[in-house]
Amino acid sequence: MKIYFSCSLTGGRGDQPIYAALVARLQNLGHDVLTAHLAHSEALAVEGNQDDVTVYDRDTAWVRECDVMVAEVSTPSHGVGFEVAYALAYGKPVFCCARTGVPVSKMVTGCPDLTMARYASDLEALEAMEAFLDTLLN
Repeated sequence: MKIYFSCSLTGGRGDQPIYAALVARLQNLGHDVLTAHLAHSEALAVEGNQDDVTVYDRDTAWVRECDVMVAEVSTPSHGVGFEVAYALAYGKPVFCCARTGVPVSKMVTGCPDLTMARYASDLEALEAMEAFLDTLLN
């Protein structure tokens, strides 16, 4: 499947290790992660050199092209929220995950059109994501 992975860039990169783990697992499962570059530690520096319109056009095209969205939402991000809403508007299945105990907008946690999972460990996040993908494949 083509997967759009969404995560915080300008909102903070403290969760970058889990971003990398999620993307690596998706790729190991054979999925095409259109935004795999966002999981790299240098993503903010690379993306910071792109102009706003280029990023918007590219990313919204990728959302329209993807089969599913996976979003890590522990770090608040306007961009991630926009991408999740955009994906839902295009009828894309959306999986969001966040660390246990961090506040997440009720617009995300209360949305019946997406799957939200909390995790206490990287393994729990990976297992929840895989379970979600399994529901789409079976």
